[in-house]
Amino acid sequence: MGLYSENHARLVRLFEPLDLARGHYLSQPGNGPDLCLEVIERHPFTLDLRMSYGMTDPETGLPDPSANLRLYRDARQVEATHCYAGRRWQDVVGMNATPKRILDHRLRMNTFLGKWLQYLAEQGHGVATLRRISKPSTIGA
Repeated sequence: MGLYSENHARLVRLFEPLDLARGHYLSQPGNGPDLCLEVIERHPFTLDLRMSYGMTDPETGLPDPSANLRLYRDARQVEATHCYAGRRWQDVVGMNATPKRILDHRLRMNTFLGKWLQYLAEQGHGVATLRRISKPSTIGA
């Protein structure tokens, strides 16, 4: 749970997502790839987000890399619920994975998220580089 707390602190420090309305946002730091941040849904105790670069996997058409996140407001934690980095979770753990294998995969996803958030901060992403966009089709343009 410490990892989830660290990811919460990193994400909140980076983009202040609790202040964002539902919609699509683009962070353009000036150098390096643009980051797409989508506030999918706002609930009383959680916030659902999607983070990706403006790049897609040529085979699947999915944003690559990408992560779906759930921010728990009251517990001050962020969990990566799905990650896509060249492969879907089914390709990584299989359709009949054991609980241990699923937990190990979840730990790897959330470790990846922590490293990605740290990298984004080092690249200059943050509230100052984040702007709301009207359509996701403008991402990467």
